[in-house]
Amino acid sequence: MLELTGITKRYGDRLALDDVTFAVGDGRLTGFVGGNGAGKTTTMRIALGVLASDAGTVAIDGRPVDAADRRRFGYMPEERGLYPKMKLLEQTVYLARLHGWTPAAARRNATELLERLGLGERLNDTVESLSLGNQQRAQIAAALVHRPEVLVLDEPFSGLDPMAVETVQAVLADVAATGAPVIFSSHQLDVVERLCDDLVIIAAGRIRATGSRDELREQHGSQRWELLTSGDAGWIRGIPGIDVVGFDGGWALFEADSDASRRAVLAEAVSRGDVVSFTREQTTLAQIFKEVVQ
Repeated sequence: MLELTGITKRYGDRLALDDVTFAVGDGRLTGFVGGNGAGKTTTMRIALGVLASDAGTVAIDGRPVDAADRRRFGYMPEERGLYPKMKLLEQTVYLARLHGWTPAAARRNATELLERLGLGERLNDTVESLSLGNQQRAQIAAALVHRPEVLVLDEPFSGLDPMAVETVQAVLADVAATGAPVIFSSHQLDVVERLCDDLVIIAAGRIRATGSRDELREQHGSQRWELLTSGDAGWIRGIPGIDVVGFDGGWALFEADSDASRRAVLAEAVSRGDVVSFTREQTTLAQIFKEVVQ
């Protein structure tokens, strides 16, 4: 487990990070979301040792992270940093070799990874000749080629088309399946919501919410309920404590002033024998994000 505790960072009089605390669990995909300037990149750089914090600790498995631990990290910065005139496979093999891989093993792993990322036909192309989307995939390959034990990615889905997003999602899920903690930032909240096990929301340098998708929906989700019946649901208006938000034939969206009122709706629907579904309204990550950062 990668743990950040009490991370604080100042730039002069500006407090960039204020007591940032969260954990990235082993084998868990954690989405790190926040607006521009919220502190995501600064937090990641401190976790990697690229920046020093003014206070707080970064730990792995309960002990402070050291240089040897960080050599086992994989990192993809938001800014592309590959050598533009090197061929793609040559570049990726080179990075694996820097981590101590033998030439044969580095080439084998780099080739397999690039093919998985949909770059198998571009192995001998220079990095600068690739499209922006393919350069992004190449940057992801650079972070993964040494098979890191912790993975930190800054906006990995930026510039990718929907098919490429699906490909990268599958690769990251496989990395997490090996037991590695994986954290990535993204502005694409729909992707984060679909892919992640856990979420961390940051705003103005402070953590506003953290937890699994289900936990955040329980804490910040909608208190409205949907009822769908095979008949007319107009009777719901007569249930005490119920405020009908939307209504259309057998469908009703409502708020209840108590659990007892909600249960009364369900009991009445069951007694009429025509319940198709009775569910809490699904709350999106975008809605939760808007609530917690305001």
